[in-house]
Amino acid sequence: MKKKKVNLRDLKPNFDEQHSHNDGHDHGVDSNKIKAYIPAIISLTMLIIGIALDYFDVAFFRDWVRLIWYGVAYVPVGLPVVKEGWKSIKKGDVFTEFFLMSIATIGAFVIGEYQEGVAVMLFYAVGELFQNAAVNSAKGNIKALLDVRPKEALVNRNNNYVSVNPETVEIGDKVQVRVGEKVPLDGILLSEKGSFNIAALTGESKPDTIAKGEKVFAGSINMDGVIEIEATKEFKDSSIARILDMVQNATARKSKTELFIRKFARIYTPIVVFLAIGVTLLPYFFVDDYVFRDWLYRALIFLVISCPCALVISIPLGYFGGLGAASKNGILFKGASFLDAMTKINTLVMDKTGTVTKGVFKIKEIKAIGWQESEFMKYLMAMEEQSTHPIAKAIMEYKEDGEDFEAKEVYEIAGKGLKGIVNGKMVLVGNKNLMTANNIHVPTETESIVESIVLVAIDGKFAGYVVIADELKEDATDTITALHKVGIKNIMMLSGDKESITQQVAKELNIEKAKGGLLPEDKLNEVEALKKNPDNKIAFIGDGINDAPVLAASDVGIAMGGLGSDVAIETADVIIQTDQPSKVVKAIQISRSTRKIVWQNIILAFGVKLMVLILGAGGLATMWEAVFADVGVALLAILNAVRLQKMRWD
Repeated sequence: MKKKKVNLRDLKPNFDEQHSHNDGHDHGVDSNKIKAYIPAIISLTMLIIGIALDYFDVAFFRDWVRLIWYGVAYVPVGLPVVKEGWKSIKKGDVFTEFFLMSIATIGAFVIGEYQEGVAVMLFYAVGELFQNAAVNSAKGNIKALLDVRPKEALVNRNNNYVSVNPETVEIGDKVQVRVGEKVPLDGILLSEKGSFNIAALTGESKPDTIAKGEKVFAGSINMDGVIEIEATKEFKDSSIARILDMVQNATARKSKTELFIRKFARIYTPIVVFLAIGVTLLPYFFVDDYVFRDWLYRALIFLVISCPCALVISIPLGYFGGLGAASKNGILFKGASFLDAMTKINTLVMDKTGTVTKGVFKIKEIKAIGWQESEFMKYLMAMEEQSTHPIAKAIMEYKEDGEDFEAKEVYEIAGKGLKGIVNGKMVLVGNKNLMTANNIHVPTETESIVESIVLVAIDGKFAGYVVIADELKEDATDTITALHKVGIKNIMMLSGDKESITQQVAKELNIEKAKGGLLPEDKLNEVEALKKNPDNKIAFIGDGINDAPVLAASDVGIAMGGLGSDVAIETADVIIQTDQPSKVVKAIQISRSTRKIVWQNIILAFGVKLMVLILGAGGLATMWEAVFADVGVALLAILNAVRLQKMRWD
């Protein structure tokens, strides 16, 4: 059974179609919409007039006049369908919906049921119009993504900025972006700072402020002042281009439900056609008062009902709506099959750094002994200023008042720390081994601290310490609670960080199972061990870089912060465009809602059709019931599928 106008390949948005033909005015779109409804309006008007003339038994409205009137009413809505049916037959595909509707309505004319012949085709045409409107609505969320595709770039050529197609910009070119314009390519910021609206990329409305030398992503909107970036990727390799390509192609990756329904429809439709022939002819051998016209009428009803319209429209539309709803929330599924897979997940394995923590060191505690905290930190910062270690960077973010201290004769002691002179005093900054080597007594309280700790001695005496920790993401704790609420009870954390830190983070998040000190292959072994139990349906959440093997091995691989990660886009099945783990809960909720709506449509379509098929075969249903069983149920299913785009997952 083919449904050409809603085949998912036709649902796939097309860049050129959506951008090159847009003149910037809405009246063209509205004009096209009105034109689409004109044939149905003409047929409806003529049908109503014809019914009125029949009702009042107007003298001239009989025989050929009546046939011609209803024939003219039939043409605007019926001729396009008959043409499509004929084209399909010439291609060798007989049992299409166009063929069924053509035979049923022309058959109604043959037996003199003109009103019903026009009405069936009219309602079918109206159903098509509503269906197309629903498809366009489903495209809306993904079109919002398409709208962020930059159309021009201001590139520095011979010290002048000229407007060019982003696809012609080369790596290393300097690109200027004005206020309110979209960043055309991925690059690094050359200006001192910039503020960007990244809502279309991540679903988050909060502006993103970045500093010189940091990454800027194509599709971001410049919010503050003219900036300059250096292109680091060609347009075709930029994050937004690859994400848009992935979203477009997601609809081609069908779910098992979709594939089954389409195969079923191709078998089911011809069976019903032959059953309809049987309904027409077989009663001749078994019924005493056989009347060909009556049994042909029943067979025509049977044919109208048989169209699996509601199934082949609403099921792909349901999945398409789910993909669009997810995209709107900054979640990209690589296909409808992963929407289905996500509904079955009962075990969640997650990385720690970059997934539930920010992956950025922060000062957690400062303990100064015999010194004011601000002065103590000045000594420490003077030393750490000489280092490029991530811990040193975290310490340098401390804000202190007054004049900075300057360190002299600083040198590094491998594996221990730093030694130098600050304000004429010998300063040691490092671990316990450094203190022991210099006969500095370290309080025993430091031994119970599991996080990274920086010990400081000034003038031969222990002066205090600073605890450095990787900060939890704001929504990490709420995410674990929400996962439990949606039925994901088996949650496990696997981390390359040391065991003590991993266990502490797991305890803070209320995760019962956690293992630290793991290499990527160790994580893979842990997931493979879980997969030995066939009841476990596993999703793994990682940063998409060092977790690529595990992302590929799990039933569903989920990459965090995929906007900037090439490996995430390549490896993961689901990409969370922000760094928010809470989006995983939304992904599960959207998947479950999508599957629920799809199954509601399947049950609705089969239930109503089966009931009316039985009534039609027994002569208890008319063409009007048949219209409801086909077009009416399809419209209900479409409206049900469209609900996905209106739902909120807060």
